[in-house]
Amino acid sequence: MLIKYELVIYWSEEDKSFVVEVPELPGCMADGGTYEQAVSNAQSIIEQWIQTARELGRPVPEPRGRLIYA
Repeated sequence: MLIKYELVIYWSEEDKSFVVEVPELPGCMADGGTYEQAVSNAQSIIEQWIQTARELGRPVPEPRGRLIYA
């Protein structure tokens, strides 16, 4: 699956890992010991998030691309 959702990636000193948030999919987050691992884990979690939403009959937001924050 080609992932087109925006990813927000940052280092968490507390967790000693990279954290990835997917702002367009509420509650969708992943982490990993390396940047690459965190992004790979995020791809898996996004797929699971979408699959679960569909199974529950919930809407899946279309990727909007880059989000603008105030």
